Amino acid sequence: MHHRYIGDRAFYRRILGIALPIIIQNGITNFVALLDNIMVGQIGTMPMSAVSIVNQLIFVFNLCIFGASSGAGIFTAQFHGSQDHDGIRHTFRFKVIICTLLTVASTVLFLLFGSSLISFYLRGEGSVQDVALVMDYGKDYMAVMLWGLLPFALSNAYASTLRETGETMVPMLGGVLAVFVNLGLNYVLIFGHFGAPAMGVQGAALATVISRVVELIFVGGWVHLKKANHPFIQGAYRSLYIPGPLLKTIIVKGMPLLLNEFLWSTGLAFIAQCYSTCGLDVVPAVNIANTFCNLGSVVYMSMGNAVGILMGQMLGAGHTKDEIWDSNRKLVILSVFSGIVFGGAMMALSGFFPSLYNTSEPVRHLATKLICISALMMPFQSYTNAAYFTLRSGGQTFITFLFDSCFVWSFCVPLAFILSHFVMLPILPMFILVQGSEILKSFVGAYALSRKKWIQNLTL
Repeated sequence: MHHRYIGDRAFYRRILGIALPIIIQNGITNFVALLDNIMVGQIGTMPMSAVSIVNQLIFVFNLCIFGASSGAGIFTAQFHGSQDHDGIRHTFRFKVIICTLLTVASTVLFLLFGSSLISFYLRGEGSVQDVALVMDYGKDYMAVMLWGLLPFALSNAYASTLRETGETMVPMLGGVLAVFVNLGLNYVLIFGHFGAPAMGVQGAALATVISRVVELIFVGGWVHLKKANHPFIQGAYRSLYIPGPLLKTIIVKGMPLLLNEFLWSTGLAFIAQCYSTCGLDVVPAVNIANTFCNLGSVVYMSMGNAVGILMGQMLGAGHTKDEIWDSNRKLVILSVFSGIVFGGAMMALSGFFPSLYNTSEPVRHLATKLICISALMMPFQSYTNAAYFTLRSGGQTFITFLFDSCFVWSFCVPLAFILSHFVMLPILPMFILVQGSEILKSFVGAYALSRKKWIQNLTL
């Protein structure tokens, strides 16, 4: 029983070699995002609400970029397992093209409909003056943030390819550098220190844009300077050529991931809008809870990435089905354990964290309760996250599409909409019911994994 669910030291050393740099990068990123959020929160509740709303919209773009890169990344990891550098080059080229196209489309969308999208979250109870303030802050913040979309997209194309080819330290260092640049500039630009003007939410946005440019220069520059270590970059920009059969396979197998991330993130944005109908205080409270929960979920989210990378490499290297299944079972157990540990830590700190914000006592009290509810769901979320990356590693993109975004839109979104618009349920019971859907999703994930259809080599 011990060997069935727990690996040996060599197994965990290999996992840590992949997961630890991702955990460190994501941990520092989310910790600095937490400090960033607290800094904006010091300006007041209205600026914090505005930044939260715009970031919810940009979150959809970020996940689309992630999905587009991940779709091609399935093949990158397996090409790396079979040492096919040409294949890696073609998948990288695809990432650059699709990420650029998505950036152009998203920028146009935000420029044309940004105000309408922000107003979608301002329909709860609140004074006319407060709603107008949030709208003004939101438009100012978005106008600056749009400049950071392309650097973020291109940096993701480089960093994801490096991770999928076993180089996790460089993306980690680039991410760490970026977040500290962001943190330092936030201090200077938001509050006007060292002779700089106090720019408020625009300062927070400018700091984010500059940090993304710094990350792209670091990660992209490293790849180009170390061409011998990264053969895929040699000739990557000489043409836009991608072999027809591979392009077709990436689109068929990988693009459902883009669609999945788009639908999943828009589903979460829609659910957040349903929460906001319970009152204007709900927006900052949910923002505070989500910021803290994002930090608490770093380990199990990073473990999911590690699961996908390791499974992809094992599949590409031709390991037996039993070996892959055994490794996956141990990885899932480890991921769930991390969810239990960090969920408990979140609950223990649920009363302290909201007190760091310059906001009203009702907002702090509500945020505390939302954090506790999210903490209880974290072990289930860690399981479904590991299941998602496992299914994706074997090219089961249609199944992941059903498992992830279809579940959100067929169950969670209708539930939130009915509870908010027809039942008129208060925020706490609504939040419990919507978040509790993760339990049902865990059983769906267990069934999908047990079928073992995801264990297939896509590079043959």
